[in-house]
Amino acid sequence: MTRTTPPRPDDIVAAFPQLAPLARTATRLHPRPGSPSPRESSVGGPLLWPAAEPWPHCEGTHRVPAVLPATSPADVRLLRGIRAAARARPPGARSYTPQEHAVLARAGAGRPCPQGPVAMLAVAQLYVREVPDLRPPESADLLQVLWCPFDHPFDRPFDDPFDRLWGNMPRTELFWRSATAVGEVLTAPPQPPAIQYEDYLPQPCLVSPEQVTEYPLAAELDPDLRAQVRAWSARRKTGAEPGSAYDGAEDGYYNWELSVAPGWKAGGWAPWSFTDPAPQYCRACGCRMAPMLTIATKEHRADVHSWIPYEDRDAANRDATTWAAANRDATTWAAANRDAAHPDPATPTMITIGDGYNQQIYACPAAPDHPHAALLQ
Repeated sequence: MTRTTPPRPDDIVAAFPQLAPLARTATRLHPRPGSPSPRESSVGGPLLWPAAEPWPHCEGTHRVPAVLPATSPADVRLLRGIRAAARARPPGARSYTPQEHAVLARAGAGRPCPQGPVAMLAVAQLYVREVPDLRPPESADLLQVLWCPFDHPFDRPFDDPFDRLWGNMPRTELFWRSATAVGEVLTAPPQPPAIQYEDYLPQPCLVSPEQVTEYPLAAELDPDLRAQVRAWSARRKTGAEPGSAYDGAEDGYYNWELSVAPGWKAGGWAPWSFTDPAPQYCRACGCRMAPMLTIATKEHRADVHSWIPYEDRDAANRDATTWAAANRDATTWAAANRDAAHPDPATPTMITIGDGYNQQIYACPAAPDHPHAALLQ
């Protein structure tokens, strides 16, 4: 299904012509749950992987905190199926059956942390014909992204159950290939015996690529232009209600509505958040790297809806109405939320990076096959 991002609520270039040379295109992927095939672009779908080529394994160290035991891909899929079945029942009959409670209890006990190499998981497969903001090496027309479903690196004692909030995230590997050169396709890739978190297993999604125009976040502008944009942004949202997206954030309107698109995307500008912007340089040649792929927790902020495609507006509004009612009534909230998380249309891939951030992958523009870099942003 086509996805169409609405025009930005303000023409920022009309207000600041200096931004025009900084415009970049980005391809929003708009992942939505589905059943992709190896011949399609996807998130979490099957890869067009040659049967004769070894499947990647992570050789690093894998550990999990005792209070958050590892799970398995099979259990995650089973749990998601049980939750979906419960949500599909009439409002008064959404409790789990005794059989489902037994499965939940067994899966909740966790799995032992694997010893030795861990099979990596398919994260994304993108055909260049559909994602024009990818910059492939010569003769390549397909990008495949895999990751190890455990946090890396472990550069501090792993005694905090929320240690991943401090910069740890799955380690990614990128593979460029020519789709026409793939002969027999691997149909049953190996699966890791355990994964660190349920939300490191992407839900299979089809994508609906759409190209949009982006501008750098205010923090990436030169100081004079940054000050002008921040003052303008604050004036545009004068009188913001306490607790709104713009209360106390003078550049929030520009950053969240006019500059960088949220969600999964290729190209564009980086979604810096809790750290200041820092240039990334290629380890092989020293060239300054560019944002290549954003692996996002959310497709849009809960308090900023202007990036939601026209085609998804009704569903997003229904969800917002449901949760507003649930928040007003504890009984409704309990029925809607239970211990099975209510599905959020802003998180179709069911991935969470850190505390709801993004994994930003950078590539060398001079040689896309040089080693990439990845940051938590």
